[in-house]
Amino acid sequence: MVSPQENSVSAIEWRDDSLWLLDQRLLPLEEVWLQHQDVDAVVASIRDMVVRGAPAIGITAAYGVVIAARNRRNEDAYHWLDLVQQDIDALAASRPTAVNLFWALDQMRRALARLSDDEDPVVQLLREAKSIHEADLAANHTMGKLGAGLIAQYNMPARGVITHCNTGSLATGGYGTALGVIRSAWEQKLIDRVFAGETRPWWQGARLTAWELTKDAIPTTLMADSVAASLMQQGSISWVIVGADRITANGDVANKIGTYSLAVLAKHHGVRFMVAAPTTTFDMELSNGRDIPIEERGPEEVVAVKGHRLAPENVDVYNPVFDVTPAELIDAIVTEQGVVERPSLAGIAQLMEKPALH
Repeated sequence: MVSPQENSVSAIEWRDDSLWLLDQRLLPLEEVWLQHQDVDAVVASIRDMVVRGAPAIGITAAYGVVIAARNRRNEDAYHWLDLVQQDIDALAASRPTAVNLFWALDQMRRALARLSDDEDPVVQLLREAKSIHEADLAANHTMGKLGAGLIAQYNMPARGVITHCNTGSLATGGYGTALGVIRSAWEQKLIDRVFAGETRPWWQGARLTAWELTKDAIPTTLMADSVAASLMQQGSISWVIVGADRITANGDVANKIGTYSLAVLAKHHGVRFMVAAPTTTFDMELSNGRDIPIEERGPEEVVAVKGHRLAPENVDVYNPVFDVTPAELIDAIVTEQGVVERPSLAGIAQLMEKPALH
């Protein structure tokens, strides 16, 4: 396993018997770590986007279960398991779209069910949470290699790539999904430049992706989201590479709002479109993207920036956090279990039957 501490950038750490989260709302201007010692604080940090990114949310929730077990055992030695289940329900309700959250909580429920009497249950649960964290990092490195191999295979004439939102170490256990592919491709000299969309309304591209890539000295150009079409028209882009928050059985992908627009533009301009996500992001119980619950957030995120209002009072606001990109617009989905090109029901089912490559 690769240790999470091997990354130049990290956002989730377990130290001093506490969960520490890098407050991503303040980046890149401030680097502030918040200590979490109760479940309510973990729920609030997921809900309020102190931590964001589907894999990172799942990892955070897993550590939240450890905190729940420790606190509930101290509170009620006889009924603590029932109380922990209530805390798991609260963690599950923190955000509705990222399926990694529910996968990680299911893993922790299984760990609770198989607790042995010969070891402290908190120690056993912490081992499981750290395993989830380390496995995500290892999966990201595998995806990076596979995605870079796909870029090399198609040898597109343009050497620029577009990415959207943040899919790097900040959004995962480390290295990143789409940014992991980009990091690996840069190391292999397969790309020359990354164009990062600013990603309104939370500016994850401007604040987080640009910060991560410049830390790694990868040539990065920040652009308004609406610039993508012009860049593709100029022939500057070979790939759009994004992550995912949920992928259905047929290969439809829910990701940060604006992803669908990029997929439509890529199809029109002959630019290839790649999704990089671990298999924990797949929801095989949903047949297609129409069934994915799409989170909506409040109007203040759209009408104001850092408390400064830009829009008129009383204007209506529509603020969905995600959109759904149909499988037919996706050239490849890269996972730690392999690559599915031109994703379909059959292709996704075959992928999910494979063992992990890392």
